[in-house]
This record gives sequence, structure tokens and C-alpha cells, in this order.
Amino acid sequence: MDIKSINNFKVLDVFDNKTNKIGKKNETFENIFESIKNMVNETSKYNDIAQQEEMAYAMGIKNNTHDLAVAQQKANLSLQYTVSIRNHILDAYKEIMNMQF
Repeated sequence: MDIKSINNFKVLDVFDNKTNKIGKKNETFENIFESIKNMVNETSKYNDIAQQEEMAYAMGIKNNTHDLAVAQQKANLSLQYTVSIRNHILDAYKEIMNMQF
């Protein structure tokens, strides 16, 4: 999983410049959305690779259980990371919704 994609967030840009506030907010949302979309796509890719390894091992094409275990572990860790990020985003959303202005 490419952890560098998280660096694409530009959340602090919203607070840097008071002018053109709406443009910066949209840009920030787009960056966050793109990062999340890339993370989900990458998780799906790891899951597909793990399924291919399982099928190859089950059909006898590959005898190496190490490759199978590595692919399954990558898919599992990627899914856990994605779910964790989703949970944190939902918690942040709930906190924002509970704010009193």
C-alpha cells in the first residue's frame, strides 16, 4: 500500500488564506476524496492478487505456500488499514456534527 498518498492531503490550506475560501475547501475535499479512492482501489487490487494466488495454488499451478501467505497478508493488512481510516473519518464526521456553533 502506498502510504505516500496520505501526504496529498492539504487540510491546512483551508486555514492559510481567508480569501478564496470556497476554492480551497473544494480543493481539499477533492484531495481527500482522491486519496481515499486510491486507497480503496489499492485494497481491491491486493484482494484480487490474493484471490489469484489462492486459485493458482488450489489448481496446482503454484506449489509455493509462501507467495500465497504473503498475498493474503497484504490483502488483510490493506483491508484493516482501509477500515481503520474509514472509522476515523466517520468519528471525525460525528464530532463535527455534534459541534455547537
